[in-house]
Amino acid sequence: MNVFSLPMALFLAVAASGMWAFIAVVTWADIRRREREAYYRHETMKKLSEVGESGLALLREDERSAMRRRRENIKLGGLITSAAGIGLMIFLRAVDSNRPVYLAGLIAFLVGLAFLSYSYILAPKD
Repeated sequence: MNVFSLPMALFLAVAASGMWAFIAVVTWADIRRREREAYYRHETMKKLSEVGESGLALLREDERSAMRRRRENIKLGGLITSAAGIGLMIFLRAVDSNRPVYLAGLIAFLVGLAFLSYSYILAPKD
């Protein structure tokens, strides 16, 4: 009996079509959200520029807060990636201790260290 029968092929075709349709809708929704955010940001900046210096101070504080959040997210990403690299090294060492395949975990570990060093050394400060 053929394992890859017609119903299975139809199921896979429908599943693939559904997946691509879902991706298209999610992408479209994300683009619309970004457009709305840009529009509202523009309108807010226009109104704050009419208010004067206090509005500009609020904008600067908001920008500093966004930069701080971005730097904290990079730090978190670096910690998670480094920990995943260490875990991968331990796992690969346990799987095959005869060959140095565990060194593949150094890739993730070093990427995490790069994130951390960027966030602490090179990232713009407040």
